[in-house]
Amino acid sequence: MPRGTIYWFVVFYIFAYILQDAEMRNIHAPYESPASQCGYLSCHPTKPNMLNVHLIAHTHDDVGWLKTVDQYYYGSETNIQKAGVQYIIDSVVDALLKDPEKRFIYVESAYFFKWWREQTSTVQESVQKLVREGRLEFIGGAWSMNDEATTHYQSIIDQFSWGLRRLNDTFGECGRPRVGWQIDPFGHSREMASIFAQMGFDGMFFGRLDYQDKDERLMTKNAEMIWHGSANLGKSSDLFTGALYNNYQAPEGFCFDILCTDDPIIDGKHSPDNNVKERVDAFLDYAKTQSKYYRTNNVVITMGGDFTYQAAQVYYKNLDKLIRYSNARQVNGSNINLIYSTPSCYLKSLHESGITWPTKSDDFFPYASDPHAYWTGYFTSRPTLKRYERDGNHFLQVCKQLSAMAPKKSPEFEAHLTFMRETLGIMQHHDAITGTEKQKVALDYAKRMSVGVRACATNTRNVLNQLSVKSETSSRTSEPRTDYIFDFKICPLLNITSCPVSESNDRFALTLYNPLAHFTDEYVRVPVPHYDYKVIDNNGAAMDIQILPVPHSVMKIKNKSLKAEYELVFFATNLPPMGYRTYYIEKLNSSENLCRPNVSPKKTSSLTVIGNEHIKLGFDTNGFLSEVTADGLTQIISQEFLYYEGAKGNNEEFLNRSSGAYIFRPNQNKIHFVATQVEIEVYRGELVQEVRQKFNDWISQVVRVYRTRSYAEFEWLVGPIPVDDNVGKEVITRFTSGIESAGTFYTDSNGREMIKRRRNQRDTWNLKLNEEVSGNYYPVTTKIALEDGTARMAILTDRAQGGSSLQDGAIELMVHRRLLHDDAFGVGEALNETEHGEGLIARGKHFFFFGQSGNRSGVSLKASERIAQLGKLLPAWKFFSNMKSYNSEEWLTSFKNIFQGISLALPKPVHLLTLEPWHQNQLLVRFEHIMEKGEDVHLSKPVQINVKSVLSSFDIDDMRETTLDGNAWLNETERLQFVPDPEEEEYNSYATFSRSAKAIHLLSAAKPLLGVQYYDEALPSGQLGAESNRIKRAAYTERPELHKDDQAPGSIGADFTLKSGSDHQQYTIELSPMQIRTFVITLSHV
Repeated sequence: MPRGTIYWFVVFYIFAYILQDAEMRNIHAPYESPASQCGYLSCHPTKPNMLNVHLIAHTHDDVGWLKTVDQYYYGSETNIQKAGVQYIIDSVVDALLKDPEKRFIYVESAYFFKWWREQTSTVQESVQKLVREGRLEFIGGAWSMNDEATTHYQSIIDQFSWGLRRLNDTFGECGRPRVGWQIDPFGHSREMASIFAQMGFDGMFFGRLDYQDKDERLMTKNAEMIWHGSANLGKSSDLFTGALYNNYQAPEGFCFDILCTDDPIIDGKHSPDNNVKERVDAFLDYAKTQSKYYRTNNVVITMGGDFTYQAAQVYYKNLDKLIRYSNARQVNGSNINLIYSTPSCYLKSLHESGITWPTKSDDFFPYASDPHAYWTGYFTSRPTLKRYERDGNHFLQVCKQLSAMAPKKSPEFEAHLTFMRETLGIMQHHDAITGTEKQKVALDYAKRMSVGVRACATNTRNVLNQLSVKSETSSRTSEPRTDYIFDFKICPLLNITSCPVSESNDRFALTLYNPLAHFTDEYVRVPVPHYDYKVIDNNGAAMDIQILPVPHSVMKIKNKSLKAEYELVFFATNLPPMGYRTYYIEKLNSSENLCRPNVSPKKTSSLTVIGNEHIKLGFDTNGFLSEVTADGLTQIISQEFLYYEGAKGNNEEFLNRSSGAYIFRPNQNKIHFVATQVEIEVYRGELVQEVRQKFNDWISQVVRVYRTRSYAEFEWLVGPIPVDDNVGKEVITRFTSGIESAGTFYTDSNGREMIKRRRNQRDTWNLKLNEEVSGNYYPVTTKIALEDGTARMAILTDRAQGGSSLQDGAIELMVHRRLLHDDAFGVGEALNETEHGEGLIARGKHFFFFGQSGNRSGVSLKASERIAQLGKLLPAWKFFSNMKSYNSEEWLTSFKNIFQGISLALPKPVHLLTLEPWHQNQLLVRFEHIMEKGEDVHLSKPVQINVKSVLSSFDIDDMRETTLDGNAWLNETERLQFVPDPEEEEYNSYATFSRSAKAIHLLSAAKPLLGVQYYDEALPSGQLGAESNRIKRAAYTERPELHKDDQAPGSIGADFTLKSGSDHQQYTIELSPMQIRTFVITLSHV
């Protein structure tokens, strides 16, 4: 066995042992702690008729950015950044134990549990005490502080579920956060608010929002609001949300950390440097100024920043003095009261104020920190890492499902699955999937993903062998066999047509595992070195196949280890829900060339058309897409690749901002064409028709229409992007139609609900736009669309990208970026990815939908997009096994080559979002309605399913509904309710200022964030939208009635505790559009 393999086996074995030794507390048995005073009970009292200043001692610990995760944790590479998380937690715990008045919040579970495993039982008991008493409080609680633009909702939910479970298992109810803390992500999604609400959170606070939006909200006292998180779920998705005044760092001059240079509070009675009066004066003036912009007599001031509190006693000593000397002034008439606090205690005070609040229904994208810095580049940065994360999520779901369905569990299963869960949790971090980390850190993320996939692959191989091969072990033993007949290998480079098993063996099996809870059909493409093959299914029936050559541009990719010259295509039908079907593939030795692919003759005087009965695409004589026919409509539609030149400057003033990893800033907003003539090849067959386009030496594309599909597939390849001219380039694909979209288009929110966008407009303030291209870009996690009364066009993506509609009828998506200058927001290097000495090549897919927008027979186009979107997120996973020891007859008769994991397929609108092993003898399951209201006449209706019937292959003993994260019983969860402003007052609740400033200095957004800094450059008067919008605010004194949280629409009761003798019908649940319902299912003991 290779040395590297032995090493990882040892690592995983140790990890499994640690997990077995960890205390795994069942959700049914809450953590028992006498006299727990955590959460809202632990808050220091505020004083009525005073301005209560809530000081939040905190640290923001990036899970990778300038340094890798381990480098940040251990504190190495201090020449890059002085940051060591282990010292922060050590130091904070020591300070908290010495003084019961102090408070601290911690957010990143990835770091905390890395530290926790290293502690003695004595230290762990002390930390348990701190948590029970509310002195150390967990906020957010996810494995990392996730990005909100480029992350998919499935991954967000997963990483919250795991972080919150670890907190629940370790600390019980006192470890459960009630408040979200998204202080550093670069914009905020509506779906994220909905997710927090569905997890039972009472509120959320964030740091970054558009500088114009922030000015508007502060001037009108609307920085704290009720955010409507869903257009479908009603009040159950509402979340109280607050924008912090100072991003998340300490006020200017009051960063007392060892990383800062601000003066301490010097209180020596006879010291010539005594500065108590001036420091207290300055801080109280600051608190009074901040209070002018908020509605209650409570303000929150963050006292911390990036990797602060490595020497907590330094920060705390000065905070103690600040509190003591400030509050001492109360005897002389001061009405300001400083207290150690937490975000949840601040939220409690807001709730107790009894006033009403403004509302918001859109999101906080795009984010601009100054007139020329729109943070829309990271929507696309590092496109291959973004795709790798999506592949990782795909395989994590496969690994969870197979681990749950294993007839016999191996001891290492949980350790491998946990490693993959935690790796995907790290990948959601707002400097990971975003592509805003240093290059070496991006490589570390990719390495972690590779190790995680290999770890989970041992689970899938074990389970698939159990299911496929009759075990020779006694049925009485719980030990699975360890000698595997089949490899069930995965091929991570299938996107560049590379797979060692299929390229090196004349006989192999392909197992297609379907992670969806529906029967699915899929066109399968397999890399092979020849063109003469036979494929048989599990019944021995020969499959129709088509052989196509590997595109020339793919063949030219350097370091492509094996040379598959062809792709074998066949149509796999009726793949069982959460099950598999295996196919036997064998190379023939025929001398005939019946399967050899041939290029169709080129046309020089008419359209080249490919298609089927559902959709047809026409290409003009220059090789460009020129028209599309679908649903009885024919419309001129073009598709082309273009690029923007990245602006370059010294970043010393706003106008000299460079385009970089964070920022998209095209030079003069000018677009450049990559080609006026496109070389094409056409291949036609019974299964698929293709047009292969070569735009230039570094951009090519294959356009496909499969025989039964109602959409087209555009598989693009971009790179190496040339920079010999010293100009960075940002490459887009653009689809242009005649649809009269009137400046309106739609993008998804984290892969779920669609949000309406209007070009050059924001819903909640009067936009003053200095960057007309980047200022109209939005995150596209899975889909972008536009329509008029007749036609609709939509594009599904295979990864997160930036997109827009800059002219009516047109959609553009940025697919790749290569830049030569940093944008000066902290990462400190240009986004110039290379591989094998050249620029990085990216390959991906867009799925093109076109048809009638309204009266369409059968399934609506929107519903078709939803169904396809799910299939593209979680297609069948391919497992390859060498069959040199078995001929086709032996294979057919000796093994189980088809398996269905659930008993009943779900209705089309219902998705089994989660099926995974949870605590011992438990499953965590989530059912999701994937349609929005009104998307389809039939499929958008509420749906009922019977859980026990669907999962009858499991011996279910008990089922109970939880919050979305799976860690709290739904019927025991009660959220704080906040009351919205009356509609007639909603637009008349503004603050009044006597005069407007002649110039305004913006808060610096560059990381790392420690103390407050402002840009030297000032914006002249009139550049912020709020200045012309200040109307007197009405005062609200009546205390609204408080009530329990409403159940989500379609809920038929929160408590589904059922014993095995209960009526089977009681397992029936109902799902309304966009609703997700989560259950912990207890299995009978074996």
